[in-house]
Amino acid sequence: MHEGEAHAGVSNSKLNGLRAAVLGANDGIVSIAGLVVGVAGATTATGPILTASIAGLLAGAISMAAGEYISVSTQRDTEKALLAKERRELAEDPDAELEELARIYEGKGLKAETAWTVARELTEHDAFQAHAEAELRIDPDDLTNPWQAAIASFFAFTVGALLPIVAILLPPVSLRVPVTFGAVVVALAITGTLSAKLGGANAVRATTRVVLGGAIAMIVTFVTGQFVGGFAGA
Repeated sequence: MHEGEAHAGVSNSKLNGLRAAVLGANDGIVSIAGLVVGVAGATTATGPILTASIAGLLAGAISMAAGEYISVSTQRDTEKALLAKERRELAEDPDAELEELARIYEGKGLKAETAWTVARELTEHDAFQAHAEAELRIDPDDLTNPWQAAIASFFAFTVGALLPIVAILLPPVSLRVPVTFGAVVVALAITGTLSAKLGGANAVRATTRVVLGGAIAMIVTFVTGQFVGGFAGA
């Protein structure tokens, strides 16, 4: 199954929301895992770990949502500007636009006569839609939705962040870090695989990168926490 077939029937806005959700969950897991493991390296007290967890979760979720909203809003504005330009060009010089559409289909492998026939028929049916999809590769009826991406990212980050928080708080003190490390590695393997499938990338390579990145982050923050905690307590 090709990637295009896998995504058949899934709108761009929904696919964008899924992407934001997977990335948000991944960031929530890595960010909060690094935070709580770092604090756990500095102290065994539950209070500081819980406080840092909640603060990190709220800050991260809001930051992720704002970032997604701004990014996708910019993308949507660009799409709208390109579509408006295409409307003007169709109104000002329809013949040149018809020729441009025919050349596009020739470039895709159709014979000149067939390409012109297709271009004329599509133009008669809906010239704007035809140019938007063939020239700009944009569906005018399915533009990216910044609110959908922001909300998906916010809740996904929150859900992802809850895993390391629960993993660090529930076990006995001596098992906190090992349990958190194991839970995070498994969760990252899942989000890495989902992210690779959505992007059409190699699942093994993508998952390995995500897992290694998360593991390194936790190791670095834990060692840093121990060093800072030891220095502060000296």
